[in-house]
Amino acid sequence: MAHPHLPSTEAAVVALRDIAREFGLEMSVTDDIGADQTSRRTSAGAFSVLDTDGSLPHEAFVELGGSPSVDVQIYPEDDARITVDGIEFADVPRDAVPAFVRSVHGGLAHVKGRLFPPGWWLVVPLPGDETYKELVPGGARTPWMNSRTR
Repeated sequence: MAHPHLPSTEAAVVALRDIAREFGLEMSVTDDIGADQTSRRTSAGAFSVLDTDGSLPHEAFVELGGSPSVDVQIYPEDDARITVDGIEFADVPRDAVPAFVRSVHGGLAHVKGRLFPPGWWLVVPLPGDETYKELVPGGARTPWMNSRTR
């Protein structure tokens, strides 16, 4: 199942605002606009505001309140980094960000343990058989993660 296309960083922020309202979460947004302000700009020259194609890149950092803590860094390159209770998921496509956050706050995300190799994994399933997994370092499990252990 394909995710609805989000053509810009602002479209992703609007989608996250809708999810925050749906789940009763507080939300704060910090916007960085211009190649001289965004964190991962390689296509623009030094001290330039626009990219070489004349566009004005927009990056946003979104913090969602509640449990678990969720931070979303949305990059102009159509991807995002999502951090859930300190566990970082890098390179999540921008179009998948709303489904990812909805899965976390909707109760689908869980922690799964394995005997070999030993470890705990934070698993975030999305519609359409898409799943994101990240290793939870020893001792990093939070009360929220403990309540979602399978």
